[in-house]
Amino acid sequence: MAAVTLIEERVLFSPDIPEAVNQLLQAAVAASSVDQSRAERLFLQAQSLDNACLQTYFALYKFYFFQKRLADAERIVRAGLAEAARQGQFPVDYSQLAQQPKQWDLYANDTALFYLYTLKALAFIKLRQGYDGEAQQVLAYLRQLDPKDLSGASVIMDLAAGMAA
Repeated sequence: MAAVTLIEERVLFSPDIPEAVNQLLQAAVAASSVDQSRAERLFLQAQSLDNACLQTYFALYKFYFFQKRLADAERIVRAGLAEAARQGQFPVDYSQLAQQPKQWDLYANDTALFYLYTLKALAFIKLRQGYDGEAQQVLAYLRQLDPKDLSGASVIMDLAAGMAA
């Protein structure tokens, strides 16, 4: 009988995530509280293994955000927006999307919803960086692109309003 090693999943990613990528992300999450450089290497390895896997962008920008590496988090957010737009076959520029809202259904699938969620992350990062005007601009576009607030951007909008008061 062969021995089986079980890895406890710390984070539930998309059920469609490739197993090898999931294992790297799980190991990175486990390492993130004890060895940040190892965790970063694992997150980057997962992303290089499958750079079309949107969950790798999500995991990496959250890691950088919690490490207070906001410039790195923003860089990965922007890369994630570009990849989601490429996969969804819509413009990466959210201002362009907002100019033609009826042409793009950003509720159509997980890729488009990832774009909205990641745009919300960009607004939050901009707030944390102290770029309130840029954050407000992103949030204004989110209001247009996500009128049902499926991304949960209203939480960031409330936070931004509270900070402005």
